[in-house]
Amino acid sequence: MRVLGLMSGTSHDGIDSAIVDWSPDGDVLTGAVEHTGAWPYEERLRERVAGALPPNPADLAEVCRLDTLIGQAFADAAEACGPVDLICSHGQTMFHWVEGGRARGTLQLGQPAWIAERTGVPVVSDLRARDVAAGGQGAPLVSYLDLLLLAGLPGPSGALNLGGIANLTVRDAGTAYDTGPASALMDAAVSAATGAPYDEDGRLAASGEVHRGLLEDLLAEPYYRAPPPKSTGKELFHLGYLVRAASPYGLSLPDLLATLAALTAETVAAEIRRHRLETVVVSGGGVRNPVLMAMLAARAGGARLVPSDELGVPADAKEAIAFSLFGWLTAHGLPATVPGCTGASGPRLLGTITPGDGPLRLPEPLGQGPHRLCLTTDSGLPGVAG
Repeated sequence: MRVLGLMSGTSHDGIDSAIVDWSPDGDVLTGAVEHTGAWPYEERLRERVAGALPPNPADLAEVCRLDTLIGQAFADAAEACGPVDLICSHGQTMFHWVEGGRARGTLQLGQPAWIAERTGVPVVSDLRARDVAAGGQGAPLVSYLDLLLLAGLPGPSGALNLGGIANLTVRDAGTAYDTGPASALMDAAVSAATGAPYDEDGRLAASGEVHRGLLEDLLAEPYYRAPPPKSTGKELFHLGYLVRAASPYGLSLPDLLATLAALTAETVAAEIRRHRLETVVVSGGGVRNPVLMAMLAARAGGARLVPSDELGVPADAKEAIAFSLFGWLTAHGLPATVPGCTGASGPRLLGTITPGDGPLRLPEPLGQGPHRLCLTTDSGLPGVAG
């Protein structure tokens, strides 16, 4: 079954896509990665998404408009990818409601009816809500894919995704959680100061110096000491949060970015050291920031940092590949959550299904999910886990 995964993360800069042809054989699931790509949001839509994110107010009229406009953008991205059997759309997270360490609700916009109408293909969507309803954090869902990828690695290993928020999956502990911001605060600082979406190749941060006083203030954030399972987002780590913390110091933009990169490196590395990980498979946009990666390597206690590309998963597309996998699992009646990672009361079948053209026809349900994963790319280079 060829499944298109669509994902827009906390950086809200556009839609990542991945087509994977999934084939089960006993307890091994093989995925041939046929396409990965990115579909940038139009600048006006990106501005509207940013304007509706916390702590900014957004009325129901704007929520309705964004649900439609994001859905239409996802439909554009899906149409550009070509024909598939199924689409799994994450949508755009606009609010993740956490109180007292418990996720109480989560909202992703991007009306799937627009995708189904445009493509004629069934769409799985709204994947986080069921895990939250079962007492989970609704994140990081990617831990299901991570544990399959890590299964065959020697020694204590983990998987790290550096998007807007950083999340870590620890194989031997069977746990996963958001460690804190990855690029969220850095991107907010760059956007406010220059209008650019991010610090390309970490060039500004490379010319700055870490300010220990601000770094210590930022590290005092209680979230970092909260026990997992836990999740966070731009509801906490947003521009207003950064302004309140950084304004007394009056730093230049390069010094501020160097300090924020150190914040990400310190908070992630503390968790890598705590679990005594020897190998960490790294994905997400942060992999392309050499300043962040160098700081992380220096603090990670000797852990080997391996780009996920080496396991057949393009670093920029891992989450889109994960959602392709979740769509396949849902279509086959299989749960796609790990209770020890999200905190849910049990594994759950995720998402709702919007039919495409004609009758909705799903495969026969499978009795059990895969225990191992084999991924290959179009170039024929294998990435084997398990």
